[in-house]
Amino acid sequence: MLNWRSEDDTAAWACTLAAQPLLANAFLTLHGDLGAGKTTLVRHLLRVLGVQGRIKSPTYAVVEPHEAPGLAPHATTVWHFDFYRFDDPREWEDAGFRDIFASPGLKVAEWPEKAAALTPLADLAIYIEATDETERKVTLLAHTPLGRSLLQGMNA
Repeated sequence: MLNWRSEDDTAAWACTLAAQPLLANAFLTLHGDLGAGKTTLVRHLLRVLGVQGRIKSPTYAVVEPHEAPGLAPHATTVWHFDFYRFDDPREWEDAGFRDIFASPGLKVAEWPEKAAALTPLADLAIYIEATDETERKVTLLAHTPLGRSLLQGMNA
């Protein structure tokens, strides 16, 4: 379990995660209540990976693609999903999500439980719990060999 005492700790952890070469084609899920800091973590991670311009939450669009030069040479696209408003499995097919998950690039999903029957198994699940206005308790669970490698790389 990790303890982030401030947003600076979130940003520092995002840097550690971004330094992992295997991240380029990983699937990360972010779990936590509204306001826990899921989107904040994604914004810090995208900035570290070189994403320029406005980074908005894909709450209404469901997915936002970002070009992340920091992932090169393995991949350069980050797909940021927010399934909070997702309630119809047909949206999955209509939006081409199956093709996105089959293509190279980092996939990060907030509210993955809303599409759990449709998404692949997450490489790394990140559970964020707000304990007060600034502090977060974070639990990391690796579900695949790639996820375990990511965790090992961050603990090295």
